[in-house]
Amino acid sequence: MDLKKIIAVTGRPGLYTLDAQTRGGVIATSLVDGKRIITTPSQQISLLSDIQIYCLGEEVPLTEVFEKMLDHEGGKIASVKPKASNSDLEAYFFDVLEDYDEERVYPSDIKKIIQWYNLLIANKLISFTPKESKKETKQTPTTKEK
Repeated sequence: MDLKKIIAVTGRPGLYTLDAQTRGGVIATSLVDGKRIITTPSQQISLLSDIQIYCLGEEVPLTEVFEKMLDHEGGKIASVKPKASNSDLEAYFFDVLEDYDEERVYPSDIKKIIQWYNLLIANKLISFTPKESKKETKQTPTTKEK
């Protein structure tokens, strides 16, 4: 999962693909409607590959959270709607990432992560690859007849 060219821009909904960098900001294309934008120096830009989620032990990269969501959903969009109640959002996120820090990860953060996940699935930027079950092959000794 390579999200190095996918960005979030403060004050703007959705996600963007990074097209070019300018002196004052970046030129990006919206994943929602395909429109190009130019950011200003006052807008904060976050690469999805750099975002971390607070957990009880150590922070988990957002890409790892997306992978867990892919496994949980089987490669489909999230089963919970981003506009669901806070308790439903927290219950869903606990199913996906059971050791997340409930005091520092707010329902609004979970809502945004679910929206981003659905957007990435819709644009086929992340995809589900079923994990192969590890089959142990037993070797039977062969006997030679004389």
